[in-house]
Amino acid sequence: MRMYLLALNPTDSVTDGFLPAAARLGLDVTVLTDQPEAHRRTYPEIEVVECDVRDFRAVISRIATHHPATAVFSNSDHLQTQAALVADYFGLPGKDWRAALRAKNKAEMRRHLAAAGADTVRTAELAPGQDPSALAGAGLPYPCVLKPREGVASEDVMLVGDAEELVVRAKEVQERRPGAALVAEEFLPGELFTLETLGDGRVRHVLGGFHTAVSPPPAFIEERLDFVADQPEPVVAQVLAQLDALGVGFGACHTEFVVHEGRARLIEVNYRVIGDQCDLLLAQLLEIPLFEHILRTHLGEPLPADLGARRDAAGRVEYALADRAGTLTGAPDAVDREVDGVRVSYRPLRPVGTEHPLYRTNRDYLGVLRVTGADRAAVDRVADGFFATERWEISS
Repeated sequence: MRMYLLALNPTDSVTDGFLPAAARLGLDVTVLTDQPEAHRRTYPEIEVVECDVRDFRAVISRIATHHPATAVFSNSDHLQTQAALVADYFGLPGKDWRAALRAKNKAEMRRHLAAAGADTVRTAELAPGQDPSALAGAGLPYPCVLKPREGVASEDVMLVGDAEELVVRAKEVQERRPGAALVAEEFLPGELFTLETLGDGRVRHVLGGFHTAVSPPPAFIEERLDFVADQPEPVVAQVLAQLDALGVGFGACHTEFVVHEGRARLIEVNYRVIGDQCDLLLAQLLEIPLFEHILRTHLGEPLPADLGARRDAAGRVEYALADRAGTLTGAPDAVDREVDGVRVSYRPLRPVGTEHPLYRTNRDYLGVLRVTGADRAAVDRVADGFFATERWEISS
């Protein structure tokens, strides 16, 4: 059985999650990517084939002239629609490409939810190259949020206070992203959470989620995520109803939403498993073969009615963030240890000696800490202790 995995840059989710899971399932894997050398360096034992993976027609041609496909899969935010179209072309299990497009295109997501009567968020869209002054007359409430229509990782997402600032910030983003469409939408107040789901088109499991702490405005950098096993049932029902309206229900989905006065409203839908090593923590916490389950859905296998997931563990993911531009001159090495029954894993994300600007996105992450245990207080104590004793040094 051969699985084609569509990818851009290498990620921890693929390297440490999906590729080992594919090996355990006995799958032959071909990675299709526009960055072949980076993947060959990361896993030289895997077949890597160069391809313009953003173009579904190029992917279809590449597969049609290579080995027959059993599954087509991607965990990239940017490639869900392409993977869905390619899977459909070859008659393989996959996501509805329309749902994948609605999830990726934030303006289309808002339009579709409003048309379905699921939720209405005041939104204005700016086409590539369009004069940002058009946003000033869109009748948006302030503050509002400006973001790339199809962006990821909170890059160029910012809170703006009035129409004048909105136009200025939009011009700045256009200079950095000349080909990108932008969206400005009303700010949705509330506590930020995620809901992690896994479905096979017939059954859908709610795996739990995270309570997310973000940086102070105007940026929205995710700094810490605490595992939440169970949200109140009315909140879960509201989120799932909105996912149903979008047509989302196959494979893994990572949904970000806010809760304000009992009302759950979507921030964005990422039609893949949660990233930035939260997926690795989730698999460890739940004690299930999460990555295998995800791949099995794309092989056409039904999910079990009960995943047997553990529901009583505590977990936390927290990131060491650069606070200024410069060269990283000191940082902890990778760590795997157990402290008072709590498992601790730390992974550097930026090599010592590298120089970077300050991005004000998750590209400012210097390292990631994953902590799991049976007791929330113990998990927090160990995590707090790690950040209190370790040092990250940046020289200008």
